[in-house]
Amino acid sequence: MPEPHDHPPLATEAPPDCPRCQKPLPLCICDSVTPLESRLGLLILQHPQEQDRALGTARLAALHFKNAVVKVGLSWPSLAKALGRPVADPARWAILYLGSAKAAELDPESEVVAVTRKGEVADNQRAILKSIEGVILLDGTWSQAKALWWRNPWMLKCQRVILGPRQPSRYGRLRREPRRDGLSTIEAAGMLMAALERRPEIATALDASFERMLARYREVEKAQPELTPRSKARKPDWRNRKRRV
Repeated sequence: MPEPHDHPPLATEAPPDCPRCQKPLPLCICDSVTPLESRLGLLILQHPQEQDRALGTARLAALHFKNAVVKVGLSWPSLAKALGRPVADPARWAILYLGSAKAAELDPESEVVAVTRKGEVADNQRAILKSIEGVILLDGTWSQAKALWWRNPWMLKCQRVILGPRQPSRYGRLRREPRRDGLSTIEAAGMLMAALERRPEIATALDASFERMLARYREVEKAQPELTPRSKARKPDWRNRKRRV
């Protein structure tokens, strides 16, 4: 029995979150990010149930670009509404959605492939990719990205693209992707923006930030494991794998 004047130990308060990347401050690396000038716009649509703050990269990716926008939700009436400004031609915006398509099978020589609504290689690849004015990324698990795709019919007006990375995600064992071409949002942003702008330094900068984020995560994991819960492997939804998108 505790003595009458004994008090239970006070619970340790959780550290505050960074207002920019929204990670717990011990995991924040925002002070090392220098925004880049970019010709392309960047819109990241995050599924509201994507709550992996420790290993998530959407907001960190957006911090690298002065004209990037992050929106959380399930659906928007149009690209303009999601972006918050008028859009002259949605077809000049590239949306990254893998679905069942694989760049390694469609065009093994290219890291970025423009595809049709049927998931086939589009004609005039060079002209299509050169005309792109902005990039849309879907942030979430495979099933969450699929939900965003099906809930927003206006995405079909955009130019769908897929990626064929030469290397697997730097997540490694921290978060296992169900497909080798599955990348983190920051890796996808760096790869796609760099390819479309023909500026490899964009990918270099974002990949370096991702490496710093992962290194910080591993440091904190040892000292404060309560801040670094491991997420489950991201499983693809194969129920509609034969459905064309």
